[in-house]
Amino acid sequence: MIETGLKDKVVIVTGAAAGIGRGTAERFAEEGCRVAAWDVNQAPESAGVFQNVDVSDARQVEAAVDEVVDRWGSVHALVNNAGIVRDAQLVKYKDGEVVSQMSDEAWDAVIGVNLRGVFNCTRAVAPKMIAGGSGGVILNASSVACLNGNFGQTNYVATKAGVIGMTKTWARELGRYGIRVNAVAPGFVKTEILAAMPQKVLDGMVSHTPMGRIGDVRDIAEAYLWLASDAATWVTGTVISVDGGLVIGT
Repeated sequence: MIETGLKDKVVIVTGAAAGIGRGTAERFAEEGCRVAAWDVNQAPESAGVFQNVDVSDARQVEAAVDEVVDRWGSVHALVNNAGIVRDAQLVKYKDGEVVSQMSDEAWDAVIGVNLRGVFNCTRAVAPKMIAGGSGGVILNASSVACLNGNFGQTNYVATKAGVIGMTKTWARELGRYGIRVNAVAPGFVKTEILAAMPQKVLDGMVSHTPMGRIGDVRDIAEAYLWLASDAATWVTGTVISVDGGLVIGT
């Protein structure tokens, strides 16, 4: 087994109640980490110590970080995984008329969680890492959707592109304190959302993926684990696509 150096390290995972977040929290817990599992929904015990946190609320985030530090004394890694979708076309035009548009509410909701949430959590955690003097790791969830665009996802794609920009900026700003900042861009992953899709749609996803399968949450969790480990101590400011080759296959 590869030595990761993560045993007993403190890790915060946002959006840990389900999907990639749950799988990631559970994987860090398996590695012997002390995991703070954040979500607005109850996370399972296997994902770590649950904290009810709305990442779009800066005060909630700051209070939750203080609780983690009070309990365990430090934070080694933050995985900014929490995210939502509110899909709609920018403008839907039919028979010479605008029949619908993306609403302000749909835009603001996605920006609030996917972009402001990443900002809130990183802003709250970074000072704790700096004060601790041992560096740390910040890992942000982007998406392959922002590399090529995605129909009906103006808001989602904007946030995931913004996450890449913040990742590279923070890598420059925080590197002097020994803090590494990277992003992971997943492809199509087997989550509750995909489970509800028609088989024809899933088959289409697979046909565009050179590795010939839908990803598993474990595929993404392993990428986060590696980036947080001692094996990646000179990796920062990067965006790793974990997509089965989807980007080159489209």
